Amino acid sequence: MTMVRKIQPPLALMAELTHRCPLQCPYCSNPLELLKVDRERDTAFWLGVIDEAAELGVLQIHFSGGEPTLRQDLARLIEHATSRGLYANLITSAVLLDGAKLQALAQAGLAHVQISFQGAEAETADRIGHYKNGHAKKIDVARLVTKLGMSLTVNAVVHRQNLAELPAMIDLAVALDADRLEVAHVQYHGWALRNRAALMPERAAFEAADAVVEARRRELLGRMAIDYVVPDYYARAPKTCMGGWGQKFLNVAPDGRVLPCHAAETIPGLAFERAGDRPLRDIWFGGAAFEAFRGTAWMQEPCASCALKDVDFGGCRCQALALAGDVAATDPVCHLSPLHDSVLAMAERESVAGVKEFVYRRL
Repeated sequence: MTMVRKIQPPLALMAELTHRCPLQCPYCSNPLELLKVDRERDTAFWLGVIDEAAELGVLQIHFSGGEPTLRQDLARLIEHATSRGLYANLITSAVLLDGAKLQALAQAGLAHVQISFQGAEAETADRIGHYKNGHAKKIDVARLVTKLGMSLTVNAVVHRQNLAELPAMIDLAVALDADRLEVAHVQYHGWALRNRAALMPERAAFEAADAVVEARRRELLGRMAIDYVVPDYYARAPKTCMGGWGQKFLNVAPDGRVLPCHAAETIPGLAFERAGDRPLRDIWFGGAAFEAFRGTAWMQEPCASCALKDVDFGGCRCQALALAGDVAATDPVCHLSPLHDSVLAMAERESVAGVKEFVYRRL
């Protein structure tokens, strides 16, 4: 008997309002080809997307970028999302916010703010983000977030050049009264792939960080949650990328394309439909790009017969393409992949390469 796969509505929508950003992070997760302002969709378009998302059953909306606070209509979009019953979260570098702007967003209904930190010390953080006095501005805004009654998540992206500051980053999140801390090792595709030799931590440093996170999780239980994204190249099994392709999340890019994940456009041969041209519901439930790697029917061996195929869904398709040259291959970070040992060896070589200079990301 064939089991019929039931597709659920997405949990969350990532509204990528712009690719513009004042920071120049060397691990930027946005596409290699950034969209300029003349390709961004207008307010009416995004109001329509919010309406369709609410009707589809989406519960959360994450306003992201680039830097979403560069949009003059952000407060209006938040207000509309809240009026439609969506939980509104802002993912921001925070360096362009001040008290008046944040107050306006809070009054519009913003419930949650996620602020990225590039280090615990200003010198480290400002060098990595390539933005003068950015770290101090982030701290000021983070304090305002909780003062205004919104939830705060601190996002700490870690790598070789700031990993020694991880204990201090955790202390900083506690001092800022964050509800949640996300410690995320850099994921090496897109722009980060260009800087891998400058970012890859040594295995011993990763293992030490792993122990720090575990210890602080226990210590802070009930006070602050800590999410932890491990570095792929040192893992034995791949992560469940985006909760599985077309399973829980969908992204709308600044130009209106609807994607299963923010990096999916790196995959050639997939045609991504645009919101407004076709109902969002139809794209989610039946769009060719969403169906391409949804579920497990597309899998090759060893994924096809793996007991974990309904858990990790074969890992990251973008990473499989970047490292194996085959979008349908087993994610090479998996120990069952024939490329696993070579990927691990490459990571260990680059972790001791001594490269310090970044290729910064500029629009």
